[in-house]
Amino acid sequence: MTLPEQLIAFGEELRGEGVAVGTSELLDAFAALDEVRWSQPAEFRGALAATLAKSRDDRRVFELVFDRFFFRSAELAAVELGVREHDVGAPGSDADDSPAFDLDELREKIAEALRAGDDGQMLDLARLAIAAFGRQGEGSGVIGVDVQRIRRALGLRPDSQPQPPGGDPYHDVSREMLRRFEAMLRRELERMQIERTEQLPPKRPLHEIDRALPSGPLEDLAEVHRVVAQLKRRLKTQGAEQRGRKRRSHVDMRRTLRASLAYGGVPVDIHLRPVRPRRPEIYVLCDVSTSVSSASVFFLSVLHALHDSFRKMRSFVFIERISEVTDVFASERDFSAVSDAIAADAGVADVSGYTDYGRVWSEFRELVEDDLGPRSTVIVLGDARTNGRDARTDIFARIADSAGRTFWLNPEPRLYWNYGDSVIAAYEQHCRVFECWTTQQLEDFVDALARP
Repeated sequence: MTLPEQLIAFGEELRGEGVAVGTSELLDAFAALDEVRWSQPAEFRGALAATLAKSRDDRRVFELVFDRFFFRSAELAAVELGVREHDVGAPGSDADDSPAFDLDELREKIAEALRAGDDGQMLDLARLAIAAFGRQGEGSGVIGVDVQRIRRALGLRPDSQPQPPGGDPYHDVSREMLRRFEAMLRRELERMQIERTEQLPPKRPLHEIDRALPSGPLEDLAEVHRVVAQLKRRLKTQGAEQRGRKRRSHVDMRRTLRASLAYGGVPVDIHLRPVRPRRPEIYVLCDVSTSVSSASVFFLSVLHALHDSFRKMRSFVFIERISEVTDVFASERDFSAVSDAIAADAGVADVSGYTDYGRVWSEFRELVEDDLGPRSTVIVLGDARTNGRDARTDIFARIADSAGRTFWLNPEPRLYWNYGDSVIAAYEQHCRVFECWTTQQLEDFVDALARP
């Protein structure tokens, strides 16, 4: 495919992701490329971005589509030409014959490269990391899971997280550098998969690359509120159906006596008080750890909307410990201010930077055990990744048994469930689990409540 054909195809792909690319934008791009050579990657990318992306949101989509489109184009050409990269570690040698890795030294070098922002060195070290940890036979076959496994094995975490007491065995790096390194790991794993299968995998939806797209939190907030209003009606209906058989109507004496006057004081017509469903009690636990950072804005949007719809509600955030944030929503309605306050509370809930679901269930049960009952609905927003710690499904089971309804919204694609340290299957025995990290999936969850 020639460069003009590639550019037209790239424009089509941008249009498919919601970017308004027309003939005039493509002509501007062709004119810009008369001045910039395709062999100058940074200038080539900048010229296309300047002519095809008109807004900040368009630029975010452009960056993701650019990486996906030209990576796939290059890999397809390599497959057609039979070009293979025989070793992900050192060029010109077999991976099986490469020397043993000093993993501690590798961790140090990667942390130094991320702090320095050296892309070339980061790419080389990403290949070494894949070779080092891939040889341990721990690969899941799911790229997203393997990326997170390698990151954890390297001991990398964002420097915005608090330092644990008694020394830190982890390497703190900037969140942006960590995301760039994870993108390099993903690309190398995808390249290895393409070489192994000699074909391109199905094109990944853009939402799987960046779940915050296509719109920002303030744009999504109104839509989330609309769906949560449906959830409120559904939970009230369910409560009425479940309690209607147990609660009996009582005689309305005033109306009955008033009607009896027509019959000389004989209560011929008995009037009953209507049975009104009680307001459901909602308890929401929201994972705000690094592993769900891409879905955290969406989760906070859901929490924000739930507090607007339900008066009897308590909400908690957790990482290694749990922190109640009900008062934050009671005192602050602005979404940005709420997000900042939640981030501060998340620090209280964090010690090591890794989720401890077992400890979270224990602390949550101590806080709400006396309040949970048939009218209670527990909603968990999290990925069920335990980091190798005790999942304490026994405590979670007791919580679910005490509550009337228990739901779990998992932000990971279903394909990733139960790989690596994910134990969602163990929790699924005690609650209803839904894949949920978009507004449409939240709506599907609400619709599912209408089905038995």
